[in-house]
Amino acid sequence: MKTTTRTDKTSRLAAHLLLAVGALVMIMPFLWMLSTSVKSFADSMSVPPKWLPTEWRFDNYARVIDSIDFGTYYLNTVIVTLGRTAGQLVLCSLAAYAFASLRFPFKNTIFLALLAVLMVPSQVVMIPSFVIMREFEWLDTFYVLIVPGIFSAFGTFLLRQFFMTLPKDLEEAAKIDGCSYFRIYWNIYLPLSKAALVSLAIFTILASWNDLLWPLIMTSSEEMRVLSIGISSFQGQHSTDYPLLMAGAVMATLPIIILFIFLQRYFIEGIAMNGIKG
Repeated sequence: MKTTTRTDKTSRLAAHLLLAVGALVMIMPFLWMLSTSVKSFADSMSVPPKWLPTEWRFDNYARVIDSIDFGTYYLNTVIVTLGRTAGQLVLCSLAAYAFASLRFPFKNTIFLALLAVLMVPSQVVMIPSFVIMREFEWLDTFYVLIVPGIFSAFGTFLLRQFFMTLPKDLEEAAKIDGCSYFRIYWNIYLPLSKAALVSLAIFTILASWNDLLWPLIMTSSEEMRVLSIGISSFQGQHSTDYPLLMAGAVMATLPIIILFIFLQRYFIEGIAMNGIKG
């Protein structure tokens, strides 16, 4: 019995050590980003690299705000992220409910066609998308930044898999009581799917917040630029101002980290429960 207990403790200790090493490896890039954000340009280019700066330059953050129209970029990013996230939560949940609960011709075929979209790289359709947006006269507007981003095959698949795990007895009881399809969706499916909806929201926020290629191609004026484009301006063809680049990255990353800390419980629960039932 003592041998078993000692073996269990050793296994637990080894597991915790392994997790600690993994956590350290994961967090090192963030620590390096923080360190570089308060370095001088000379320190950032020193060989061998230095973890701690010889001269602490906290004014790098103020220089970022002065160098680019940081407030406008930040506000645009927030507007685009909120618009895409709200749109995906509504459209993807409605489509997922239809695929999970309703019966209509060729449902499985349409769902497979939807999943096939996931295998097409976004870069492949970038030029046709640009032509379509130009015909709509949406270029350099919030329409082009938000509307195409509210449609998501991944989000539909994610919510559909979660909806499939919900008890069918609740839906049948609601139908007996005379509830419409929309009321079942609104009053039963959505309240029971908070974890999955939060998971989708986090995925969408991350993708939208970090999106660079689409806004870069579809916008041209400074008033419509987003944060990712503004930060990338510190990276030049022949030289890169790494302290300012890292300071901008810190300010851009901080809201996402705070958001994940508050929503991680729902995120983990949603991921754990998805895909249980196909």
